[in-house]
Amino acid sequence: MSSNFRLSRAYTNAKVVPFDDTSKFILFSDCHRGDNSFADEFANNRNIYFHALRHYYDNGFEYCEIGDGDELWENLSFEPIFEAHKNVFQLLRKFHLEDRLHMLWGNHDMVYKDEAYVKKNLSSYFEPIDNKDKDLFEGIKYHEGVILKHRDTQQELFLTHGHQADWWNYTFWRWGRFLVRVLWKPLQVWGIADPTSPARNYKELIKVERRIKKWILKNQLMITIVGHTHRPRFPEPGDIPFFNDGSCVHPRSITGIEIENGTISLIKWQIATKNDGTLQVVRILLEGPQKLIDYQIALEE
Repeated sequence: MSSNFRLSRAYTNAKVVPFDDTSKFILFSDCHRGDNSFADEFANNRNIYFHALRHYYDNGFEYCEIGDGDELWENLSFEPIFEAHKNVFQLLRKFHLEDRLHMLWGNHDMVYKDEAYVKKNLSSYFEPIDNKDKDLFEGIKYHEGVILKHRDTQQELFLTHGHQADWWNYTFWRWGRFLVRVLWKPLQVWGIADPTSPARNYKELIKVERRIKKWILKNQLMITIVGHTHRPRFPEPGDIPFFNDGSCVHPRSITGIEIENGTISLIKWQIATKNDGTLQVVRILLEGPQKLIDYQIALEE
């Protein structure tokens, strides 16, 4: 099974979300939320992420998580992840209750492709204070792909994690999960990183990006937004429209993609020091805003 076949299947089975120039989306991926142990890379940025997420909730954005939201290779179950980052999941629940939450699975949370697993583990949680189960993400469904389709122009933006172009991490993800749990997670405390991850293996990263670009060229230069490699990508109109929102586990910062007012932007949230010595979380515009229609015009030309 080729990467082209896997990407095409993800597109064919994707959830379609209509939008227009009044719609607002924030795209994050590769949060790798863990159990707050030494191996939890998300823990370093959780306050940045929570502040950013609350900003987007308060300002009416829809949230798209493009895979690897939860670190279910290092952790055996969702429960310790939920307990470690309960405030994050309670805020995500607010998006869910307002139909503003679109969740995709990646290789590190590929168990979410099983609807029965999702229903059993994510629908509710036990609250010790009240000594009873409470609703969490009741009725939620995870997808391999999402298509944002413009109501007026019919322009499509294809969202998927990107591990479809990574043969090992898609086909043999169970072996990868096993190796991470028994070998690489204990070695992380010594600073030894998992070499199978394209985020830490530059040669593999380039291969993954090349395969996705080939798929885009075969599919009418469709705007495609992925994660997986953790490397932010923001092309100009006329270039191959291959976007990557980066990750939420960069050192001291998170990156994402905003879609607002018919434009697309690459942004970063990080902690900055004010003149009086206090710290604040700030949003930094890295690329854009670029009109989405410009990519369609460039294609037609």
